[in-house]
Amino acid sequence: MSDAIPEVYLSPEQLRQRVQELGQQITRDYQGQAVLLVGILTGALVFLADLVRAIQLPVEIDTMALSSYGNASESSGVVRILKDLNAPIEGKHVLIVEDIVDTGLTLHYLLETLHPRRPASLKVCTLLDKEKGRAKSLTPDYIGFAVPDRFVVGYGIDYAQRYRNLPYVALMES
Repeated sequence: MSDAIPEVYLSPEQLRQRVQELGQQITRDYQGQAVLLVGILTGALVFLADLVRAIQLPVEIDTMALSSYGNASESSGVVRILKDLNAPIEGKHVLIVEDIVDTGLTLHYLLETLHPRRPASLKVCTLLDKEKGRAKSLTPDYIGFAVPDRFVVGYGIDYAQRYRNLPYVALMES
C-alpha cells in the first residue's frame, strides 16, 4: 500500500453529523434505560468517544480487544480475544461499538461469546459496514455508513498501526 496520506472519503463533518444522528437514535431506542457501551479496541476508540457524548442516557463504558487482522489488510479468519470485559454484563443492555464490520467473523465470534453471559439485550453499532464478501450473515443494529469493498483508514481505523489520527475516513490505494 502507498505511503501517501489517503484522500478523504468521509469528511469530519459527515462523521460528526452521522455520529450525532446515531446518538439520537440510540437515545430514543433505549429511552429510560442505562446502556453499557463495549468499545472494540483499538479501532473503535475515536468513534466510541464521540458516540458516548451523543447519547443522552446513563451509560457505562467497557472495552474488549479482539484480533483477526494483525498488521495485515485482510482478515486471517482466526479470532482471538486479547482483552476481555472488566465486569459482568448479566442483566445489562449491551451495545457493542465497532469501527467496521467486514467479513463478520469477528463480530459473529464476539456475539457468540457474549450471549451466554446473559445480557438483557445485545446489539451492535458500527461506524462502517462492508456487506460485500461477508463470511457470516449478520446485520448490525446501527450503521453509520455503508462503504465499498476497499481498505479504509482514519478516524481510529489503521493500517499497520498508521493513519488512526486522520480526522476523516479514507480509502487506501491497493
